[in-house]
Amino acid sequence: MEEKVNGGAGTLTAETSMAFGGVAAGGLMCLMSMSSIQFGAALSSSAIAAYGPAGASWLRLAVAAIILAVFVRPRFASYTRAQWTSALVLGATTALMTMSFFAAIERIPLGLAVAIDFLGPLSVATIGYGLSRRLIWPLIAALGVLALAHDGEGWVGNVEGILFALGAGTGWAIYIVLTKKIGASFKGLEGLSMSLMVAALVATPFGFTGAVPALDGYGLIEMAGLAILVPLLPYTLELIALRRMPTASFGILMSLEPAIAALAGFVILAQPMTLLQMAGTALVVAASAGATFSARQ
Repeated sequence: MEEKVNGGAGTLTAETSMAFGGVAAGGLMCLMSMSSIQFGAALSSSAIAAYGPAGASWLRLAVAAIILAVFVRPRFASYTRAQWTSALVLGATTALMTMSFFAAIERIPLGLAVAIDFLGPLSVATIGYGLSRRLIWPLIAALGVLALAHDGEGWVGNVEGILFALGAGTGWAIYIVLTKKIGASFKGLEGLSMSLMVAALVATPFGFTGAVPALDGYGLIEMAGLAILVPLLPYTLELIALRRMPTASFGILMSLEPAIAALAGFVILAQPMTLLQMAGTALVVAASAGATFSARQ
């Protein structure tokens, strides 16, 4: 009897250890995904300067679409009208969101742009549960954005940059809603592959003429690297992470993204932050984590 008890305890300990290991690995993948996104955005500054926001967006989307299509090999002829419609709508949203975000980080600091960008999905997550006390979270995040927008001497950035960041946040909010509705339409990575191809086509009229004349061999290699950093690597890491950890834990961890964006802006772009701006970043992170946690209650 004692052997059975000890054996059962050993099995439980092993299962607990494996579960914890799975969550820890998932958490590490989340951090890697966020770092890839934000450091990829910071490293895109040279591409934005060379090709313009629209040109850099188009190149990144086009290269990412080609790379993923080679591996996924989407079956074009087998898709239904509903699947094609889903890919068209999601792809168009992705293109506009990407171009708006690149236009924003050309004009305002990366940390501020990402914080404003976060207001979109944060509002969706809050309003989706009705008008209640959860509305406090977007208000806290808005206060954080205001703190980020002031460097102690004056307001940073410009109105155009803030408007582009709001546009990117709106696109992100729409992207989330669309993904929830049509994410099950495709198998595996086929949906992502199709939407990226559509996004590249939608961005072509805006970015082709500004990018192609200035593109050389080095630029093509650079854009291939950026395309892997965003969106190919993050999407894969997040997909694996979600299989290893609860959705709530995943959402709370992803709330760290504004802080990682501020770090990437400091390390890569030499964008320092005052204590007020650090406090603003903390408010945005806290608001995002709070909204995610309360939504699971």
